[in-house]
Amino acid sequence: MSKIVIVSPHPDDEVLGCGGTIGRFASKGDEVVLCIVTKAYTPDWSPEYIRKKAEEIQQSNKKLGIAKTIFLDYPTVKLDTIPQKELNDALSKVISEHKPDLVFIPHYGDLNRDHRIVHEASLVATRPFSSNIKKILAYETLSETEWGHSIAQFRPSVYIDITDFIGLKIEAMRLFETELKDAPHPRSAELISALAMKRGSEIGVKYAEAFMLIREIIQ
Repeated sequence: MSKIVIVSPHPDDEVLGCGGTIGRFASKGDEVVLCIVTKAYTPDWSPEYIRKKAEEIQQSNKKLGIAKTIFLDYPTVKLDTIPQKELNDALSKVISEHKPDLVFIPHYGDLNRDHRIVHEASLVATRPFSSNIKKILAYETLSETEWGHSIAQFRPSVYIDITDFIGLKIEAMRLFETELKDAPHPRSAELISALAMKRGSEIGVKYAEAFMLIREIIQ
């Protein structure tokens, strides 16, 4: 059994970036741990929105088969106000406690600065000699990765066939009613499916998710 940690800056990033992959690993009996770094807060978001989001997270995680969710509870879109060492230490603790074989992290070039900060902190948390991680992959997040491409382009080098799990991914995203949009918005069911189909076409399968390889150890 493999141990996998998904580092998600915001709730639903994990579904957009690797929801099908999560479902695939969980279906094989692998242990998938989700670490959500930030949370919404008042008065920027209403108490009703915050309550609804908590329910959506729980329902989506159950749908995907996520074994455990860790909430770091830093303020969303305000990670640049948090000392970098504090975030580094928080993520390092997650990695050291769960000892994953595989870690998924956001792409550095995403538009949202939270994503870039989490990417950097994740690299610190997973640095060599501090863990037994065999592979680190960066995922693409619709409405973040493609909108921020001028900063650092996402260049996929690893693909995972999710043909049997695209339906699960869409169902999990539909549970995020506060985040799902209507087409042609990137965070719509139609565009999520379209990206997975495009990525699948790049490797000769119907649906896939694409990742950038950060580090891999072959023994």
